[in-house]
Amino acid sequence: MTTTILASAKTALASLALAASFAANAQTASNQPITLIIPYPPGGSADMLARPILPELQKKLGQTIVLDYKAGAGGTIATQALARAKPDGNTILMVLTAHAINDALYPSLPYNTRKDFAPVSLVATLPLLVAAPLTTPVNTIPELIAYAKANPDKLSYASAGNGNTSHLAVEVFKSKTGTQMVHIPYKGSGPAVIAMLGGEVSLMFDSISTSYQQVKAGKLKAIAVTGAKRTEILPNVPTVAETLPGFEVNVWYGILAPAGTPSAAIDRLNKAFAEVAQDPKIREQLAANGYQMVGSTPAEFGKHIEAELQMWNKAVKDSGAKIN
Repeated sequence: MTTTILASAKTALASLALAASFAANAQTASNQPITLIIPYPPGGSADMLARPILPELQKKLGQTIVLDYKAGAGGTIATQALARAKPDGNTILMVLTAHAINDALYPSLPYNTRKDFAPVSLVATLPLLVAAPLTTPVNTIPELIAYAKANPDKLSYASAGNGNTSHLAVEVFKSKTGTQMVHIPYKGSGPAVIAMLGGEVSLMFDSISTSYQQVKAGKLKAIAVTGAKRTEILPNVPTVAETLPGFEVNVWYGILAPAGTPSAAIDRLNKAFAEVAQDPKIREQLAANGYQMVGSTPAEFGKHIEAELQMWNKAVKDSGAKIN
């Protein structure tokens, strides 16, 4: 009898401990918001990707997600903030292609690109759009090359900031074509597109997501896209590679956590992002702006980052691109 009572008591205590554990986890999930750092201002391509997926992510994770915009220095300010964050799974960062470029472009960084972060998921990719104000005197890539060669530094190009993909892609283009254009950096794609609309610059190699709507509205013109193939949303716009074989630049978007974040937290975040990336409604919504949703494993994203680090290191060296 005594043995039975003791066994029952132990079972009850174990059940209470397990229930308490579940309650603690539920409380943690509901009471602690996740901070998703965005390395560029509102209105840019990262913001346009983050906002549509936010509601579904919050449902799947059971936590509020707060967007924290930390613009500047080609994304390195935001990346440094993540490196210093507590590795508890409640602070993450959306990185773009510039994350890999910065490792080669900046002489020194306040973090170690390979060691200070834990990959969570590659979320999406999209090509750049070579867009221009209607007054820019070129309409095709051959015309752009010819005009730029005949008029060195007469054309200006906007970028989302020094070291951004929109900056370096043009530096590679200039190197391959022997042309000269003046670089005018802005603090994000949003302000750069506004500058184009105001005629302050001649063109931009911009994320298609932020310029497409302006092209669609007839306020900007599309000269080319930088992917290997033409994009479905602008099927009549040629690729740069149709004039310059082998020229291909795609922007990618992924999620990082601080190094040391528990694997359980990484897996939980990865599952949520992967499920959202495969959601048909979200895929359709974002495809309308040129995004191709991916949703990789952490290991796959890690391999992708390493390949990008090597590729952009070579591109920076070959082009001679520098931070002004």
